[in-house]
Amino acid sequence: MTRFLLPSPIKELLRARNQVKSHYQEILLQQNSQAELRFTLDGNLIGDIGEAIAVELFGIKLVHRKAAEGIDGYAPDGKTTVQIKATGTGRGPVFRNTKIRADHLLFFDLDFDRMEGTVIYNGPEHYALSLLPSDFSGQRMITRKQIVTANECVLSKERLPRRPHPTTQRTTEA
Repeated sequence: MTRFLLPSPIKELLRARNQVKSHYQEILLQQNSQAELRFTLDGNLIGDIGEAIAVELFGIKLVHRKAAEGIDGYAPDGKTTVQIKATGTGRGPVFRNTKIRADHLLFFDLDFDRMEGTVIYNGPEHYALSLLPSDFSGQRMITRKQIVTANECVLSKERLPRRPHPTTQRTTEA
């Protein structure tokens, strides 16, 4: 797994989120409350951030939103279809049972407190999908442990190469 720094605009968003979290946590403490509000960023915002990071780190060319369910973009070769998933909760990726499947999957874990992200999975989507039932309705999640294990099975030649970029320069292998 590769860690990377989140770009400046996302850091600013997260700083604002962290200030809101601290502000209300202080109010709860003043009221002797044991509750903790997490102010987790969810849904479309996290998905959009994941797609933006994929563009920046891997040069993915995004498709029009309605173009193809199950495909978010194309690798720099212009042929390889890519599905992009992201989480801000530390859990695994969630999939829908779509008719079209991508050739490749990128899955990012975004750590809001550290203001960094981790590429949890970078490989052919079929390895991850093999962990799901062949037929299901609604949404199904692959656990974090399962997706990490699937990533360990990906050969280096099957991974999309990272593009060097100044805003996400610092990386470490985890």
